[in-house]
Amino acid sequence: MSVANLARAVLDAPAFAQAKAGEFGDAPLSSDDIASAAQRIAEDLRAAGATANEPVVLFVSNTPRDVVAFLGIWLAGCVAAPIHAATPAPAVEGLITRLGARLAVRAGAIERLGASPPPARPLLDGAALIVFTSGSTGQPKGVVVTHAGLAWKLGALARLIAPTSADVVVVPLQLTFIFGIWVSLLSLMSGARLMLAPKFSAAALTTHGHEITILAAVPTLLRALVADENVRAPKLAKILTGGEPFSPALADKLAALFPQAGVFDLFGLTETGSCDFCVRPEDQISARGTIGRPTEGVAFRIAEQPALGLAAGIGELQIRTPAVMAGYLDDPAQTAAAFVDGYFRTGDLATIRADGAVQLVGRSKDVVSRGGNKIAPLEIENLFAQHESVAAVLAFGAPDARLGESLHLMVVARDPGLSEADLRAWAKDRLERFKTPDAFHFVDALPTGRTGKADRAAARLFLETRGA
Repeated sequence: MSVANLARAVLDAPAFAQAKAGEFGDAPLSSDDIASAAQRIAEDLRAAGATANEPVVLFVSNTPRDVVAFLGIWLAGCVAAPIHAATPAPAVEGLITRLGARLAVRAGAIERLGASPPPARPLLDGAALIVFTSGSTGQPKGVVVTHAGLAWKLGALARLIAPTSADVVVVPLQLTFIFGIWVSLLSLMSGARLMLAPKFSAAALTTHGHEITILAAVPTLLRALVADENVRAPKLAKILTGGEPFSPALADKLAALFPQAGVFDLFGLTETGSCDFCVRPEDQISARGTIGRPTEGVAFRIAEQPALGLAAGIGELQIRTPAVMAGYLDDPAQTAAAFVDGYFRTGDLATIRADGAVQLVGRSKDVVSRGGNKIAPLEIENLFAQHESVAAVLAFGAPDARLGESLHLMVVARDPGLSEADLRAWAKDRLERFKTPDAFHFVDALPTGRTGKADRAAARLFLETRGA
């Protein structure tokens, strides 16, 4: 397989000739513009001495030039390593050092970062991307995504979501992460009009609602959009979401505001190529609160972990897929530890419901051990999210001298009059006593990590800075 396979898969797709890509609200690039600009980047990289499978840093700012640069890097036979242009300089330097990169693409131009070629890495043979994970619990891991795996996944997603050349797809997602990347590539392959949106709001959605047909957004952004009950998007037909739990309360709000829009709630990891499970539009009622069923070509199993003291039938969700990563950059030990019997260990705790839908109950590392009782934060979040005066919640554990860990709940209230006493009284007959949060924290917005998703580590840091 050619290392330029993914670029060719996009540029040679039959519908690509109709594709367009633009920044939200601006005139888009045509398919010819995209192809010729990508070719120029490839030629410039070769002229700069780029070699096959060499990692090239791509400074992204969520504009059409970023998508063009991905294609150009792949046409040159190199591996794209996206880093957001707003990343602090010390973090950028650290990532460049780890990559050993000597070349970068910024705003369509080639930059030289160093003179020495990067080390030879067999792991990068056939690689398309090095995606650095959020790193909320430590140093970001460099996930090596292959051309073959991502191209296969795009084919499966094309059959699942079925975008066409008649669609206008809005992507207010960071192109440093797999969700934004695959939606953008799939849009171009389908001949759709891709609208990248570094900043997005309910007002922007309403202003362009007469043309937007597909919106890809994480639940955090969707909650912000539906907070404005005047938001309108009459042509919105599909909402693609994922990256964090999609609560039943948010599903109800979306259904009320956009009754014509089908929601695809997607679950997956960068390591597995994203979108391993899906709650399809037709299952949004019956499968609410779950991650749905496996998507095309994905196998899974639930591996029970008795040491955690959880109920029978609950265990680690493990996934096997043709889209699985090649491994973690320069870390064979961590790569080996991530797999067992060919299955990727997600670290997510899950169970299979009687109807076959898979339900997450938390992450093994996030399970709160409160006085010897094991509590899955996601269970607590799903319950309190049902309260009519709650807009968003985040449950997490914090060290406690008496209990070992105490359970905390951050709450974004719809009603400013909502109190801790109200929530305790409401939960009294709905929740076992030991699962009732020890502390409630009312905030204007949930703390987020660098991915823009609600983040438990950030919540614990919030407590520490407040001296709680």
